[in-house]
Amino acid sequence: EKGEVVFTTLTKRALPLLRYNTHDISSITHERCACGRTLTRMARITGRSDDMLIIRGVNVFPSQVESVILEMPEFEPHYLIVVDRVNNTDTFQIQVEVRQEFYSDEMNKMIALKKKIANRMQSVIGLQPDIRIVEPRSIERSMGKAKHVIDNRRLE
Repeated sequence: EKGEVVFTTLTKRALPLLRYNTHDISSITHERCACGRTLTRMARITGRSDDMLIIRGVNVFPSQVESVILEMPEFEPHYLIVVDRVNNTDTFQIQVEVRQEFYSDEMNKMIALKKKIANRMQSVIGLQPDIRIVEPRSIERSMGKAKHVIDNRRLE
């Protein structure tokens, strides 16, 4: 089962760490490694708990969204996740830039692209987002760390 990676070093004399939380999400695997190792291992880190969004009970990591976008050659690696709450239901929209060479005025091509990425997102995330394909270079670029998530939900 996936969970947060927490270290405890009880044998350290000078500075014992009790429950050092890394905020990384991973799991433990007991499977035999390809190299022949049989000890318990930590699986690859799948995301961070401080980046995690809970949308309609599903844990969504921006890194999952990014991985889907990066594997599809039709899209630029620029995206924006907009989360909101309408009538007590979370809405989940992903705005993604299409590459110039795939951008078209033909609605059929854009609808096919939207359907393709929506199906892939559904299979990876487990949630059907509202996909909005936007023109190349229309998502704001930032200096420094890019802001990929806008959470407009107000908990009352």
